[in-house]
Amino acid sequence: MGRLKLQSGIKAIEEEPEECESTSSNKAALACMINSEVGAVLAVMRRNVRWGGRYMSGDDQLEHSLIQSLKALRKQIFSWQHQWHTINPAVYLQPFLDVIRSDETGAPITGVALSSVYKILTLDILCLNTVNVEDAMHLVVDAVTSCRFEVTDPASEELVLMKILQVLLACMKSKVSVMLSNQHVCTIVNTCFRIVHQAATKSELLQRIARHAMHELVRCIFSHLPDVGNTEHALVNRGSSVKLEGIGHDTEYSFGNKQLENGNGGSEYDGQPSSVGFASNSSTGLVASVLDENTIGAGNGKEATPYDLHLMTEPYGVPCMVEIFHFLCSLLNVVEHMEMGPRSNAIAFDEDVPLFALGLINSAIELGGPSIRRHPRLLSLIQDELFRNLMQFGLSMSPLILSMVCSIVLNLYQHLRTELKLQLEAFFSCVILRLAQSRYGASYQQQEVAMEALVDFCRQKTFMVEMYANLDCDITCSNVFEDLANLLSKSAFPVNCPLSAMHILALDGLIAVIQGMAERIGNGSLGSEQSPVNLEEYTPFWMVKCDNYSDPSVWVPFVCRRKYIKRRLMIGADHFNRDPKKGLEFLQGTHLLPEKLDPQSVACFFRYTAGLDKNLVGDFLGNHDEFCVQVLHEFAGTFDFQDMNLDTALRLFLETFRLPGESQKIQRVLEAFSERYYEQSPQILANKDAALLLSYSLIMLNTDQHNVQVKKKMTEDDFIRNNRHINGGNDLPRDFLTELYHSICKNEIRTTPEQGSGFPEMTPSRWIDLMHKSKKTAQFIVADSRAFLDHDMFAIMSGPTIAAISVVFDHAEHEEVYQTCIDGFLAVAKISACHHLEDVLDDLVVSLCKFTTLLNPSSVEEPVLAFGDDSKARMATVTVFTIANRYGDYIRTGWRNILDCILRLHKLGLLPARVASDAADDSELSADPGQGKPITNSLSSAHMPSIGTPRRSSGLMGRFSQLLSLDTEEPRSQPTEQQLAAHQRTLQTIQKCHIDSIFTESKFLQSDSLLQLARALIWAAGRPQKGNSSPEDEDTAVFCLELLIAITLNNRDRIKLLWQGVYEHISNIVHSTVMPCALVEKAVFGLLRICQRLLPYKENLADELLRSLQLVLKLDARVADAYCEQITQEVSRLVKANATHIRSQMGWRTITSLLSITARHPEASEAGFDALLFIMSDGAHLLPANYVLCVDAARQFAESRVGQAERSVRALDLMSGSVVCLSQWAREAKEAMAEEEISKMYQDIGEMWLRLVQGLRKVCLDQREEVRNHALVSLQRCLSGVEGFQLPHSLWLQCFDMVIFTMLDDLLDIAQGHSQKDYRNMEGTLSLAMKLLSKVFLQLLNELAQLTTFCKLWLGVLSRMEKYMKVKVKGKRTEKLPELVPELLKNTLLVMKARGVLVQRSALGGDSLWELTWLHANNIAPSLQSEVFPDLQGLEQKKDETGKSLVSDETGSAPSNETVA
Repeated sequence: MGRLKLQSGIKAIEEEPEECESTSSNKAALACMINSEVGAVLAVMRRNVRWGGRYMSGDDQLEHSLIQSLKALRKQIFSWQHQWHTINPAVYLQPFLDVIRSDETGAPITGVALSSVYKILTLDILCLNTVNVEDAMHLVVDAVTSCRFEVTDPASEELVLMKILQVLLACMKSKVSVMLSNQHVCTIVNTCFRIVHQAATKSELLQRIARHAMHELVRCIFSHLPDVGNTEHALVNRGSSVKLEGIGHDTEYSFGNKQLENGNGGSEYDGQPSSVGFASNSSTGLVASVLDENTIGAGNGKEATPYDLHLMTEPYGVPCMVEIFHFLCSLLNVVEHMEMGPRSNAIAFDEDVPLFALGLINSAIELGGPSIRRHPRLLSLIQDELFRNLMQFGLSMSPLILSMVCSIVLNLYQHLRTELKLQLEAFFSCVILRLAQSRYGASYQQQEVAMEALVDFCRQKTFMVEMYANLDCDITCSNVFEDLANLLSKSAFPVNCPLSAMHILALDGLIAVIQGMAERIGNGSLGSEQSPVNLEEYTPFWMVKCDNYSDPSVWVPFVCRRKYIKRRLMIGADHFNRDPKKGLEFLQGTHLLPEKLDPQSVACFFRYTAGLDKNLVGDFLGNHDEFCVQVLHEFAGTFDFQDMNLDTALRLFLETFRLPGESQKIQRVLEAFSERYYEQSPQILANKDAALLLSYSLIMLNTDQHNVQVKKKMTEDDFIRNNRHINGGNDLPRDFLTELYHSICKNEIRTTPEQGSGFPEMTPSRWIDLMHKSKKTAQFIVADSRAFLDHDMFAIMSGPTIAAISVVFDHAEHEEVYQTCIDGFLAVAKISACHHLEDVLDDLVVSLCKFTTLLNPSSVEEPVLAFGDDSKARMATVTVFTIANRYGDYIRTGWRNILDCILRLHKLGLLPARVASDAADDSELSADPGQGKPITNSLSSAHMPSIGTPRRSSGLMGRFSQLLSLDTEEPRSQPTEQQLAAHQRTLQTIQKCHIDSIFTESKFLQSDSLLQLARALIWAAGRPQKGNSSPEDEDTAVFCLELLIAITLNNRDRIKLLWQGVYEHISNIVHSTVMPCALVEKAVFGLLRICQRLLPYKENLADELLRSLQLVLKLDARVADAYCEQITQEVSRLVKANATHIRSQMGWRTITSLLSITARHPEASEAGFDALLFIMSDGAHLLPANYVLCVDAARQFAESRVGQAERSVRALDLMSGSVVCLSQWAREAKEAMAEEEISKMYQDIGEMWLRLVQGLRKVCLDQREEVRNHALVSLQRCLSGVEGFQLPHSLWLQCFDMVIFTMLDDLLDIAQGHSQKDYRNMEGTLSLAMKLLSKVFLQLLNELAQLTTFCKLWLGVLSRMEKYMKVKVKGKRTEKLPELVPELLKNTLLVMKARGVLVQRSALGGDSLWELTWLHANNIAPSLQSEVFPDLQGLEQKKDETGKSLVSDETGSAPSNETVA
């Protein structure tokens, strides 16, 4: 407790240094603490014989200086009056540090002194305000790093080493660590590493602690990097090489076992303690005997310029971090030189050191993070040295090392990817893609680690997008995104083996990529808006540049264009490999090469296009043709050989094509190479000829060394001898040639490079090339969270992805794997829909439908229970319908598969009740609750029992309850608990599917999708067959038809889109059905229902809809008969609801045809007449368009003997009542129309009226007396009710000829020819007919008298009267007519006389009318003339002549239809 208080007191002092009045208790407490530490050190010293007593020096009795200084400190501490921070820390630290430095003290004493220093450091006595704190810290570091002590036993030695680590770590962690200089920090790390190295021969615990301390140190130092200013201090010129004092090369291995000093292994235990120095005077070298040049701070040649001394003494910052990082990287370089100490119990050494070094590097990168890019020297270490080593260790056999390498690369990707574009490409191509596939010989563990790493990368949301944008869309880089996506999908495929963790891992990666895309969708900028790339004209493809890599509106089109070029180049390469000439022509056609080929463009095509046949390229470049030679020189010009060794340059050059076999070709190729090499790296070579000769020499050496047929190999001296005097007459430096010789011997130049297949190995020459390229490569594009390129990326990976997820789903057996797959499927669906990739969505639906098990022909006893037990099938089913509901807009052919699933559920009786009817009724806003009922009721009889189910019952609950009650014919056992549970699961699954909403919500589907859905329904229903189809097929057809009608009704606004298909389907059903059945019933009533519902909304389609009803007229007689009544009710309903919407004659013709048919049908006629009544009563819905049709229909009802005569009478009333409409129309026309239109309208009205009276004429011949007589009355009403409009005279003549006279004649025939049994009381009818004739004639007398053919008409009237006068009914003369006719005639003659029509004229040629009249009248009643004209005499004499002349006059008269104005 005291110590805690003490600490808080110290902190108070620190925080308020200006307050000099500090409590005396705090001062006292610190003084006590230091006093106790002094006491502890002295106590341990006294236990040792050497320090325990006094010893003499001359006469004086003196104490040893170490003890003296400690005692002196004791005296002072309590007398200090000032604040602690004003006291120089060296005063109270120095005595302890002296003990630590002394080589006379034993390990226990040194240990206690170290503990004391540790305590002082950790109690925060020192703060930045303390006087001389900087010097004090330097003293501590110097003392501890040069600690010396006697070793008495191994345990105490290890303890001291641990304490040294503890103190050094405390120095770095204390607040005043910022005062340490770069050099001191390097020294601390150096010392620490030496302890780590020494610990290899010590206990496991020390090893662990030492390594942990090293980690902590690195973390401490690099966590300081973000705070370091961005000031790169001046570097010393490359020439100077100041060695840092205490950090230079050192061959003395000055800690470690004392055996190094006295060669006596046992000496430490036999009472002759030997001394272990922890560092010689000025040196703190690393394990120098082993790590020759790898001391921190050692400048190694051209790679690192050492910092000058001044910088190393400044407060620590970037210089020490560069030195430490360089040292850590160099640890990786020297692994192969390391040897183990004799007592090592470390982990296998080839794994141990790199793991340790990589761990430290990882910590440094984690903490330095993005700040590293502000410091070019640190950055270049990572770009080159570190990454080169990572590439090498990435292929290590040790999974631990590989795992650590992958972690480092992931960290580098996170923090520094913009600076590491080509390095990352190399890592994925040469490490991950090689290891993750077994064909390159990687162990299963390596594959797994590589795959885990790849999946970690995939989980970075922008990783794949950045790979695609930066590498796949760059012509000089490989298609990393594509390769990784293919790798993941292939690795997820279990081929002839069960599903393993590796497959699931790869699947996780794939799904992470897909879900990343799906998440980006909501963030705007879908790539589908990108316009397609099209190259209109030639521009050098290798020169395409982007102006702004941070603005998506600039870089996205640029990247898409680059990818387009790259794809075209690949196609060009393919053509080139088959026929070089055609390949170049193809590229000219796509504007990637100019119309007139130039050497540069062809050279760049060869240089930057992957996949070219290197043999063909070599032949082309070696050709003696002038153009080919120019291409060769341009080709060589594309290489950058700056600062490269000749053999490295030659390797790179010959990797790009195969060196031809003929010597002239080789000569030409090497000439071009030498020229380029000399141009860029002339350091040693005198001229390009020297380069050429040396290159030739290297090729020959290569053949000599690596060709098995050469038995006697060239020695180094031979090689040097061969190359004498080639450098402008002088010799080349021997060490230069020696280096070349060994390089070629050790590493063959492959003159037959591998043909671009597989993933390359990273050779040193390739790495050098990569570093050159990285200086020139395009800037790294950083992707954000918007979906700029997802459309193109997804198009590349969608096929393999769906296949992979499907295969895993198929093989999987665990719920969580199912769920992972389902998440993947839904993400794929979302992306496909949002990027409008309909084909992909269709493929996905097809794939998923297979897993629902609903498409498999069911061999299962009880498929419903099987489905309930199969969670995979249930999940797939829910997913299919989720996709259909969410993304239906983009489904096309997939609807067929979805419908197959729905039909299967329908057959199993699992669909919710009335999916189809609900779908249709959803939008129905009908006031009539009974609407549609008859159809559904009649359909229920058509539900056939389906396979595997005991009995059909509609609806989910119906099906379930039926299972519970199991009311089947044969008794069954009660269902088990499991069966009930399976059933419950099935029902829940189907409820989750919301199948009905596919149809009820179809109004929101896009047009293309809706059309495909309708087509799928028609396809699923199958083509109707003549004759009997199986009940099950019919059930399916009915169900599909219901759904089809439902979506038609739901999409009335888009009926045009669907109508053709729906109509043709219904038409096929109608034409192919010969017997009543549920299907034809559904078709007919569905059609009527569509018309009912759509007529109010679609006036422009009214005709087409009504024309479709003609199908009903084409029904087979038996079918029509069966449904006639219901059809009529529906038509009646349709008419009542929509009469105002039916405008055209064609539409009315269909309606009236349907109604007319019913007139003779016992059940249907009532409803039919009801509809007609609705149309014609009071002319409510009569129009010029439907007048004639309605009159005709009414006539058919009037003539029909079905039903009571009273109905016929009502029909006649309808007919006669319709005259009112004609008058009204005539009146309206007069008021509203122009002259021409009026005459046209009158003509039309006249024709309608004529049709009306003709219709009535037919009914006048009816067998039923009351009907016949009523028809006559109605006819009379119609003939006399025409005052409202003017009928042309010609029409009246027609009317007399075709209606009145014909009727009179027909009635006469009937009266004379038929038995009284058929036609009762004909006499009354004849009387009525006569009266009608007389009345109509008189009514029209004035108009008719004007006509030239009046005589003929009048003759007709007279002759009919004469015939009726003499008629015999049943062979007897009638009673009434002989009285009636003369009466009527007399009346007529009187009127004619009164009106001046019948007058005796004494004109030339005689008065024919007069003569004619009396000729006939006298036959009827001889006394008439005297009664009518009592004052006329002497008529008889002339009778004969007049008769003759009249006859001749009649025959020569004008035709009866002549119009008289």
